[in-house]
Amino acid sequence: MTMRIAKFMAHSGVCSRRDAEEFIRQGRVTINGEIVASPAVNVDGSEKILLDGEKLPQAERIRLWLYHKPAGLVTTHKDERGRPTVFEYLPKSLPRVISVGRLDLNSEGLLLLTNNGELSRQLELPKNGWSRRYKVRVYGNVRPEKLAELQRGVMVEGIQYGAVKAEIESRQGANVWLNVTLTEGKNREIRRLMKYLGLEVSRLIRLSYGPFQLGSLPKGAVKEVPQKVLKEQLGGKLAL
Repeated sequence: MTMRIAKFMAHSGVCSRRDAEEFIRQGRVTINGEIVASPAVNVDGSEKILLDGEKLPQAERIRLWLYHKPAGLVTTHKDERGRPTVFEYLPKSLPRVISVGRLDLNSEGLLLLTNNGELSRQLELPKNGWSRRYKVRVYGNVRPEKLAELQRGVMVEGIQYGAVKAEIESRQGANVWLNVTLTEGKNREIRRLMKYLGLEVSRLIRLSYGPFQLGSLPKGAVKEVPQKVLKEQLGGKLAL
C-alpha cells in the first residue's frame, strides 16, 4: 500500500502533514538519497526516508493524551521569541507529541496531545462538528441580546464566524463568567468575538474538546486516554 510522503511522515508521528509539506518545500526530506521535490510523491515504507538526515521514527500505535495547559505557555515546539512552551513542561516520559489545535499564551484548560500527526489534522477539521466548550471571564456590560447575536454568526473585521453559543453563568461585580460553545475554533475566536461585543476577556479556560473533558485534571497534569475509550470515541478516524 502506498501513500503520499507527507502523510507517511505524519503517520510516523514526527510532525503533522502540514509541517511535512513545509519541510519538503524547504528541501529537508530525502528518499533514497534524493531530495524530495513534491509532497505528492508516493512511498510504501520500503524506501530510506530521512528528515534532516535522520531516519523517521517507527510508526507507533495511535495514542492520545489530555493535558491541562496553564496560562503563560505557548503551544509550539520552539518559540522564536524565547517564551516558555507547552512541550518544554511535559513529562519526559512522553514520546514526541503534537497538539490538536492550539490554546494561545494566556488561555488555559484542555489541550489534546497525540503521537500521530494525521490524527491531529483529522481532529482539527471543522467538518467533524465537534464542539469545544469554554468558561470565559469577561469585563464589561454583558447584554443577553448581544450574546444571542453570536448564535446567528457574525462578521468581524472581514472574517465570518459561525454560530457560537454564549450564556451567562454568574456575575461577580463588574466581572461576568460565560459558558461559550463553538465548533470552528478559528484563531483567537473567542477573544475577537468578545471584543466585537465590547467585552474584555480576563480569563479563558477550555473545558472540553468533542467527547474529551478536562474534568478534575490538575493544572499541568497529563492523562492518557485508554485505547478502549479512544476506539469508542474516534471509530474510523483511527484507521488512517
